[in-house]
Amino acid sequence: MTLMLLAVACLIFVTFGYVGLCAASPFGDCRKCHGMGHELTTDRKGKPKRGKDCRRCKATGKRIRTGRWLYNRWARIYRAGTDTPRPKGVR
Repeated sequence: MTLMLLAVACLIFVTFGYVGLCAASPFGDCRKCHGMGHELTTDRKGKPKRGKDCRRCKATGKRIRTGRWLYNRWARIYRAGTDTPRPKGVR
């Protein structure tokens, strides 16, 4: 029983940690370009040079975290479903 409680506590700790990370920093580095916004290529001498812009992050180097994306989606659906219509004649 104690092993199960430890596993649940660890899972809750990791979940709340990720929620806190998504709240504090909703954007993370792009996984494709590693936050640079472009890929690195080499010239004929072997020196690194700037390549083409990253298409995944549109050359910003940032992406929205999965948890923040899910929260934004949930909040948008919730707001759309709970909006109360205005009475007629009131602006």
